[in-house]
Amino acid sequence: MPLLAVLLLAAGTFAFRVAGPVLGHRLTLSDRLRHLLGVAAAVLLVALVATGAFTRGHDFAGWARPAGVLVAGVLAVRRAPFPLVVLGGAATTAVLRLCGIA
Repeated sequence: MPLLAVLLLAAGTFAFRVAGPVLGHRLTLSDRLRHLLGVAAAVLLVALVATGAFTRGHDFAGWARPAGVLVAGVLAVRRAPFPLVVLGGAATTAVLRLCGIA
């Protein structure tokens, strides 16, 4: 990625982060729009998790990684501490790979 593109992306990200506190009192959003923005953020997060869990490059990542993500998701839903969620998912993936399940 060219340096100019990285700098533009960094400047745009910083501008969005600053815009919230600076413009927050000037904008009024309806309750419906606030709800839709929350749903959109959740959908984006799920899409990123699914993409990372199921693909490696342009190929299927195998069954060990999605199983680890599933275990981590179950632990997170059951409100386990974050380190336990991460270790549970990683351990599941590692054990399945040791057993020969890619």
